[in-house]
Amino acid sequence: MSKKSESSAQADLQTDEKVKKAEPVVAEDQHEQSAPAAEKDAENSSEKKPAQEKKVDYQKLYTELQQKYDKLEDKYLRAEAEMANMHTRFKKEQEKLLKYDGQGLAKEVLPVIDNLDRALKIEVTDDASKQLKHGIELVHQDMEKALGANHVTKIKALGQAFDPVIHQAVKTVPVEKGQKPETVVEVFQDGYMLKDRVLRPAMVVVAQ
Repeated sequence: MSKKSESSAQADLQTDEKVKKAEPVVAEDQHEQSAPAAEKDAENSSEKKPAQEKKVDYQKLYTELQQKYDKLEDKYLRAEAEMANMHTRFKKEQEKLLKYDGQGLAKEVLPVIDNLDRALKIEVTDDASKQLKHGIELVHQDMEKALGANHVTKIKALGQAFDPVIHQAVKTVPVEKGQKPETVVEVFQDGYMLKDRVLRPAMVVVAQ
């Protein structure tokens, strides 16, 4: 073999060795290039999963918030209704206080009226006593007028049917001629009312 042929064969061998050495490098480069792509795919898949999970969590959160809102709304409506009821009760109590304003004073005056009534029942003969009795009578009229102006009125009792709401029976007597059963035949003490409220029931004698 000539020297030229030998040099050509050596050149071919060297070329083959370079090709063999270059092939793994290309494979490694391809592997290195494919690895990031796989990692990106994995990242994309991992990103998709939490997105689906977040959607389910949002739905659950919405349901919980809706339940809390419903409870708060119910409490608010109950509180509002209670406030309205309290306002109504307060208004009624205030109206009642205004309606029966002066009740305490009226009760304090009633004994004075009783004493004037007793004084007027006393029989007098001399002029001085008559003048005194007339003065008491005028005071009695003024007192009754003042009470009437403040809606305090005397309870009708004598000859009326007995009513346990406005009458207090302190004694019972047999029914006599011309009398009806369960009728007031005598009044021991007058009763009074403030509008529609009984200040003091009349103390009466009832025929039975």
